[in-house]
Amino acid sequence: MTQTSEDVTWLTQEAYTKLKDELEYLSGPARAEITVKIAAAREEGDLRENGGYHAAKEEQGKQELRIRQLTQLLEKAKVGEAPATADVAAPGMVVTIAFDGDEDDTLTFLLASREYASAEIETYSPQSPLGAGVNGKKIGEDAQYELPNGKLASVKVLDAKPYSG
Repeated sequence: MTQTSEDVTWLTQEAYTKLKDELEYLSGPARAEITVKIAAAREEGDLRENGGYHAAKEEQGKQELRIRQLTQLLEKAKVGEAPATADVAAPGMVVTIAFDGDEDDTLTFLLASREYASAEIETYSPQSPLGAGVNGKKIGEDAQYELPNGKLASVKVLDAKPYSG
């Protein structure tokens, strides 16, 4: 199966290493810790009324979900910088858009995987409705995306430059 550019998640070496370390921890030591917690809670007796047991099982479920998410993300990851085409909204680019063509009503965000999210700049995934709508658009082009209520919203790409974060 050939990967298309939409299937690839571009990660810096630092981000890849951080996520790989998290996966190794969750798959190894963290799994062992949660197993011990569940066993200890099970020893306390009646499982129907055992809050510690249910909390530990819920924690285990969340941990297993994160393991699956990280595994899928890392399988699709490419380490390095995304091939950024100047003046085109693409993953790894800081994009500025105007809502409904109103150049006073703008939003600047990083088009990237949520793993890049930081407090410095708002981040939209290329799979989000807005991200998918602007992905591949050149400066000056209009894009549409679907709002939660099912209506279409229009935006105009004002700027797209590589993220230097």
